[in-house]
Amino acid sequence: MALYALSDLHLPLGRYKPMDIFGNDWTNYVERIKENWGKTVKDGDVVIVNGDFCWATYVEDALPDFKFLHELPGVKLLSKGNHDYWWDTVSKLNAFLERNGIENVKFIHNSAYLYEGYAICASRGWITPEDKDFKESDRKMYDREIGRLRLSLEKGRELNPKGLIAALHYPPAEGFIDVLDEFDVKYCVYGHLHGRAAYEHKKKRENYFLVSADYLRFEPMRIDISGSI
Repeated sequence: MALYALSDLHLPLGRYKPMDIFGNDWTNYVERIKENWGKTVKDGDVVIVNGDFCWATYVEDALPDFKFLHELPGVKLLSKGNHDYWWDTVSKLNAFLERNGIENVKFIHNSAYLYEGYAICASRGWITPEDKDFKESDRKMYDREIGRLRLSLEKGRELNPKGLIAALHYPPAEGFIDVLDEFDVKYCVYGHLHGRAAYEHKKKRENYFLVSADYLRFEPMRIDISGSI
């Protein structure tokens, strides 16, 4: 089995929203995701989809997007992004998957998933106090997401793993990095950054990977854990 990550799919199948208005990089992106995923990922592999999965507002409207994902190879681990308005309680989301026969999608939310001895943990993340756009109204969400990251990593530790892998949607920054270091996280994947921002704000740490779909030309990135023990 191999481990991959690809965030910010922004699928428009349940609720149409054109992405090519953001540039030529997004032309025919759904077809490109399908083609690149199919030639890269095999059945039995695991793919982290760390946020901004689709544009649907309600989970029932997202069924075409989930069916698209279901038909792609591998087990998909979904965590929440800032545009995942369809996100509901995990119990309701799991019931939705069961009701529609979608068996190869898992949600990580205040939880962890064990892969090849490594615990994969997740949090949406948020902008941090060091961000110029941070307002006092962001404080509650920032604190909540710090707590969710910590809870997920604690759940991961309970699995007695070889190491921890974190999936954030927002780029890890002040506060979140402190928690990642505290738990000695081996790898962190993140998304949210697009276009020029992906290059200007990409994190410099060698074990932090930007996996936004357009940044990766819509091809899942393999996360090689073979040398991390």
